Amino acid sequence: MKSFFQFLNEAESQASMQAKKLNLKSDGHGSWMDTRGNIVATTDKGKLVFIDKKKAKAQDDKPQQARGAATPEAKPKKSAPQVDQKKKAATSDEADQGSSEQSEVLTVAFGRFNPPTVGHEKLLSAAKKASQGGDLKIYPSRTQDPKKNPLDPDMKVSYMKKMFPDYEESIINDDEMRSIFNVLVTASEQGYQNVNIVVGSDRQAEFENLATKYNGELYDFDEIRVISAGVRDADAEGVEGMSASKMRKAVMDDDYEAFRRGTPKSLDDGDTRALFDAVRTGMKMKKKKVAAEMWEIAPRYDQRGLRENYVKGIIYKLGDIVENLNTGLIGKIIRRGTNHLICVTEENYMFKSWIRDVMESVVNYPGPSGVPGNQREIGTDKLRSYAMRSTGTTSIKNFINKYKIKK
Repeated sequence: MKSFFQFLNEAESQASMQAKKLNLKSDGHGSWMDTRGNIVATTDKGKLVFIDKKKAKAQDDKPQQARGAATPEAKPKKSAPQVDQKKKAATSDEADQGSSEQSEVLTVAFGRFNPPTVGHEKLLSAAKKASQGGDLKIYPSRTQDPKKNPLDPDMKVSYMKKMFPDYEESIINDDEMRSIFNVLVTASEQGYQNVNIVVGSDRQAEFENLATKYNGELYDFDEIRVISAGVRDADAEGVEGMSASKMRKAVMDDDYEAFRRGTPKSLDDGDTRALFDAVRTGMKMKKKKVAAEMWEIAPRYDQRGLRENYVKGIIYKLGDIVENLNTGLIGKIIRRGTNHLICVTEENYMFKSWIRDVMESVVNYPGPSGVPGNQREIGTDKLRSYAMRSTGTTSIKNFINKYKIKK
């Protein structure tokens, strides 16, 4: 039978391991501090319990009170997705400096914007309306690959600020905001009590189920509202029918005029042409030369091709790592449905995705490898090319057969 001290030591080690994952340091009295020296959690029954920020501030304002004495009343949380604590601290400081009083409600828009289109302006407008003058933050996703995400994050943000100058201050270029979970965890850490998530109508149910499912576990909000930015119709003309998929299709077809119709009139012809060329370069296409099939670049416009490859087991096999293009979540496929996948993240959080909304997860070096894992076998030229791109090296040569005896 274990002694009381053994149970105590095991409990302490569990809290210590959890705190280590979150980059927290012990004050030696059962409390845990963030990188700025603020006490944010205590040890309670062997688990890390986070302190409500407003209660913590009230405690700090009382003179000569032991900071770790009060027992916090908060829900225990699982370790959050990997978000650099220093990054979050800096973001929080910037928010404090930008306004003397932070609103309790944060409105966010998270999306690929790859490339940004005139249709996205409708999304941003809906987000601004939902914020009602409160805090608004727009987070472009960070993934880059030649097929569905041709622009790198920095270039994408740069064009977004040119195309949507009214939202320039709200567009956040943060490398740590890779998924909607990262966004929500950071917002909770910054003290927001409520959050609005603005998405296209076709993604409303997905975000609503996912965001509310882990409230009180990964983050803690009084209310999470997922608001539709309006109905999207891929077959419609004008703003309602414009999408990034249609823009990538225009580049694939070398149709600059169709691409131009998908950009705001405020973007001049020079910048539009530069964006067109940037997307083509990112898709690794030479002029009038097809580098991939339509279902790979714009699956919504070739769902039959996507479906055929899925049914044949060519793509999205059990055990493959995929990324949800809407939420940014990355996970392993544990179940294949007729037209959907059930995946689990590294932190053991489950999510469901339609096959049209996922892509094979890639390694970003400052860009994707573009080579699936099963094509990076040891001793192959593809592995050598991948290693060269990943490390920025140009002088690696293949010496494997240099001294082989010729027969």
